[in-house]
Amino acid sequence: MQPTLFLIPTPLGSPDTPCLLPHEQKLLAGLTDFVVEGEKTARACLRHFGLNAPLQELNLRTLNKHTEPAELPDLLQPLHQGRSMGLLSEAGCPAVADPGAALVALAHRAGFAVWPLVGPSSLMLALMASGANGQQFAFRGYLPADSAGRVGYLKTIEQDSQHRNESQIFIETPYRNNALLADAVTTLQADTLLCAASNLTLPEQRIISMTAGEWRKQPQLPDLHKQPTVFVVYAARQMPAPARKRR
Repeated sequence: MQPTLFLIPTPLGSPDTPCLLPHEQKLLAGLTDFVVEGEKTARACLRHFGLNAPLQELNLRTLNKHTEPAELPDLLQPLHQGRSMGLLSEAGCPAVADPGAALVALAHRAGFAVWPLVGPSSLMLALMASGANGQQFAFRGYLPADSAGRVGYLKTIEQDSQHRNESQIFIETPYRNNALLADAVTTLQADTLLCAASNLTLPEQRIISMTAGEWRKQPQLPDLHKQPTVFVVYAARQMPAPARKRR
């Protein structure tokens, strides 16, 4: 196999949770080089991957939000030396809402193969469970941290959903989840769908999807403080017709 950058999903919760398919583990067994967001989390995951090399012999390079663009080429050194390598995020799929995207782009430009593996994606899981439009959707990333900016952006997201018939997916730093939920419930139109999907794939998983009007009727809002949560907004008046399956 030519030198390949494997994109390796990691568990959304405990690193002890299996998330790779058996044939994927075979693909990774001979790897010794990895680019990771955090070494501690990565080592906890890697020990469950069935790698041939002992953990202490693995070469881990860090790529996070503090990594400078000029440092990226050096991270691909194993590929240039003829060795395949892996890219891991802290949780879920690497390169999606994750600094690894820049490394994937660089690997493509250098002519290396890129191989994404199957694994948990909180964004797709939330959309699947929301009841919103799964044929047309957009990921908006993080919303503004201040309430005024957040409210204004929620209105923009809602308008975009109405005009484009798109589900709008977004996330927040977990300690601001409660503030975001409160602003969304009070800002969105009564018939706009709002889904909050927390702790996905974990035993304490909770997914609540109802209109903003129904949210406002609840005695109290759920406590989402420091609970990883994906939000979905859908303001279109009707779902699109199911797409025809290709034969």
